Amino acid sequence: LPAGCLEALCSREEEEEEEDDRQRSPRPITFTLGNEVLGLGPESEFQSPDSEVYMHFLRSHCCYDAVPTSCKLVVFDISLEIKKAFVALVANGVRAAPLWDSKTQRFVGMLTITDFINILHRYYRSPLVQIYEVEEHKIETWREVYLQGSFKPLVYISPSNSLFDAVYSLIKHKIHRLPDIEPVSGNVLHILTHKRILKFLHIFGSTIPKPRFLKKTVQELCIGTFRDVAVVPETAPIYTALEIFVDRRVSALPVINNAGQVVGLYSRFDVIHLAAQKTYNNLDMSVREALRQRTVCLE
Repeated sequence: LPAGCLEALCSREEEEEEEDDRQRSPRPITFTLGNEVLGLGPESEFQSPDSEVYMHFLRSHCCYDAVPTSCKLVVFDISLEIKKAFVALVANGVRAAPLWDSKTQRFVGMLTITDFINILHRYYRSPLVQIYEVEEHKIETWREVYLQGSFKPLVYISPSNSLFDAVYSLIKHKIHRLPDIEPVSGNVLHILTHKRILKFLHIFGSTIPKPRFLKKTVQELCIGTFRDVAVVPETAPIYTALEIFVDRRVSALPVINNAGQVVGLYSRFDVIHLAAQKTYNNLDMSVREALRQRTVCLE
């Protein structure tokens, strides 16, 4: 793996796992889809003519339109060993992979960095004790332990569905990756994410009327967390950061020094560096040292 990858290229978007209890506007925009109601933003903007600009834009484009001309996709069989799977994620520079069950001949789920975090958090004991579950277990074994029989069908979308349908599915199911599966062949064409859809909007930004809410601040729109922000001391061990990721379900942690000043950011995506450097058996390493060792960039 290349060692000189610029940290700036490692995106910090809250794509992998956003905080579920995020502070929201108390008066949301709502729209109906079938019998369900979904919120989009401040109600004060709902009556304005431009409030549905993005909604109409997303309805007028299908998921296939957002598929890049060239992209990398990795698929894992659930019989693959966990260690090999995460090493493959790192080697290919991707953050997630669809899971294929050879026995049933269908896609059954996704393997993401969140799984890696949960595995380390669940099985780590000390630097002197090897994490056998990472070294020897297969993906299907982890799914059986983690899901405990509560297997749910994979949430996916067809290339012909609208991007609006994709956004709705991402929000409704509280997921961050949506496989785009061709219904005839059953092949995965792409994995849609919040980031990819936002990038698609950005590409066509000059052709779309600008809604008035874009002139407001993120705080005015209640986008983000403004109270009880989860942080991690730079001297804390990585395992402490993993505990916070699991307990608070946040995607990134501001790293603070003894004076309470923010000196860095440790995200879920940084945890994959442990697989790249094969240092996941030493989670007693400080967050500060882990930040110094960052070398991997993922798409």
